[in-house]
Amino acid sequence: MNLSTRISSRDKKSNLYYITLVAVLCIGSYLLGVWQNTTVNPRAAFDTSTDAPPCEKFSKTTSTTDLDFNAHHNPHDPPPSAVTAVSFPSCDAALSELTPCEDAKRSLKFSRERLEYRQRHCPDREEALKCRIPAPYGYKTPFRWPESRDVAWFANVPHTELTVEKKNQNWVRYENDRFWFPGGGTMFPRGADAYIDDIGRLIDLSDGSIRTAIDTGCGVASFGAYLLSRNITTMSFAPRDTHEAQVQFALERGVPAMIGIMATIRLPYPSRAFDLAHCSRCLIPWGKNDGVYLMEVDRVLRPGGYWILSGPPINWQKRWKGWERTMDDLNEEQTQIEQVARSLCWKKVVQRDDLAIWQKPFNHIHCKKMRQVLKNPEFCRYDQDPDMAWYTKMDSCLTPLPEVDESEDLKTVAGGKVEKWPARLNAVPPRVNNGDLKEITPEAFLEDTELWKQRVSYYKKLDYQLGETGRYRNLLDMNAYLGGFAAALADEPVWVMNVVPVEAKHNTLGVIYERGLIGTYQNWCEAMSTYPRTYDFIHADSVFTLYQDKCEPEDILLEMDRVLRPGGGVIIRDDVDVLIKVKELSKGFQWQGRIADHEKGPHERVKIYYAVKQYWTVPAPEEDKNNTKALS
Repeated sequence: MNLSTRISSRDKKSNLYYITLVAVLCIGSYLLGVWQNTTVNPRAAFDTSTDAPPCEKFSKTTSTTDLDFNAHHNPHDPPPSAVTAVSFPSCDAALSELTPCEDAKRSLKFSRERLEYRQRHCPDREEALKCRIPAPYGYKTPFRWPESRDVAWFANVPHTELTVEKKNQNWVRYENDRFWFPGGGTMFPRGADAYIDDIGRLIDLSDGSIRTAIDTGCGVASFGAYLLSRNITTMSFAPRDTHEAQVQFALERGVPAMIGIMATIRLPYPSRAFDLAHCSRCLIPWGKNDGVYLMEVDRVLRPGGYWILSGPPINWQKRWKGWERTMDDLNEEQTQIEQVARSLCWKKVVQRDDLAIWQKPFNHIHCKKMRQVLKNPEFCRYDQDPDMAWYTKMDSCLTPLPEVDESEDLKTVAGGKVEKWPARLNAVPPRVNNGDLKEITPEAFLEDTELWKQRVSYYKKLDYQLGETGRYRNLLDMNAYLGGFAAALADEPVWVMNVVPVEAKHNTLGVIYERGLIGTYQNWCEAMSTYPRTYDFIHADSVFTLYQDKCEPEDILLEMDRVLRPGGGVIIRDDVDVLIKVKELSKGFQWQGRIADHEKGPHERVKIYYAVKQYWTVPAPEEDKNNTKALS
């Protein structure tokens, strides 16, 4: 055996001894650890002589620390007990038409001067009801558009007062189980269509330059209903007064409408919003109170926009006897209106028969020069935001139009010209082009428009009824931003109330109107100025995140439930943690829904909650129950 072989043999023995030693030490250490972490009597852990479960006794003896396998992300998932126990009972049947901010009893606390008591007055938070507004017994899904323009179910709006009060004016007729709307009005007994034709002979309603209109004191909104066939969308409003349910009739017909009144606060719309304003015997004292109501119309009219007046005092020379007023009284009223219109630099376009039409100037170059002669009204201060219109007091001053170069002619549109409809819908609005809204560039606007086309396409896969032509008619977008959701549905037979919350980062409602869409301001901690069951579908993008520190999510859900029809759909976009809580809360409203992934896929934190409000109504009246028993 050579030297190298002997050395190799010796190394192998040394390695074997080393491995053996390490193994002995490891085993010894393990046994020592087991001995230190066990009780003196190991069998005590499995002692069945007591009532305690064996596993529980064993866990107490082997460790003093419980293992925690829960996730610790922030924020924590809400415990089920925090939300599943919430239940919202039905309100009393007498509250089926509750409008919390237009309550007749609460209104009595306020002054009758300038009809302040009839404008919006909401309950305090602690007064707000925590119950669900029921639909009346026998409630049915409304007729589909365009049939709904002419007919509505009696059970949905069980009021016959207007059929008697306005019988000779052809507003509405009641036959069997439904109402019929012939299209008549106080100043258009031949029907709204013929009346609009008369207006169309005086100004052009067909070239797309007039797209948005406002109808003050709208009745059952037949004027707005028949303008829709001319691609003109009208914001119709009227107070909740002795003409019971007039706005509710409009909404059942599928016509845009709100509860509202010209009183002491601004209308909830931005400046330069409407291409046309209309009053048909709306009983607003236009010449009184220093002309403040016409100044408010001027604020919301676009440069070059029209104001149309029919009814007293227009054509008073022929009609004064039927109006049961003196000639002097009517002449004085018309004189006051003419004076206010001139002071606003309006031009009277025409007066023919029962119609008079004025036009607002395209800019204020000439009007500023006239201020040297006509001292009143003064221009409003330039630090007053003309778009601020949420509980903002009306001012007896002329809202200044955006500046234009004095070298320009009188046809130069202050603030920028909008395209004619339908190009107006997707063209970059002047407010964006001019940089009036920080951070919103023309490129960002166009990207947002394309984004919402994709999102709405995805929504239709979640809610097949949104994609079913005619299934929905009245839609609400609770946080509309630039109106992209509504724009993506412009070819559908729907209309969208685009809401810009007053808490939103950017006041974009002016942009929405420049696109040829309509909308309003709203604080979602309060109720809307509308009737229960107004909308067929509600879209809420990041609304609950926006109001996280302002009011409770159930308060917002209660209002959504109030204005949503039985069988109506809801789509809520928000952070997944917010949606989990909203979904659990919504079970207390008899909504059924599910949370779906973002259109980009499951890795986005923003998810989409789609839900349907279940059909339910107040119980059948006792006499109906008795009749049913008798028949059976």
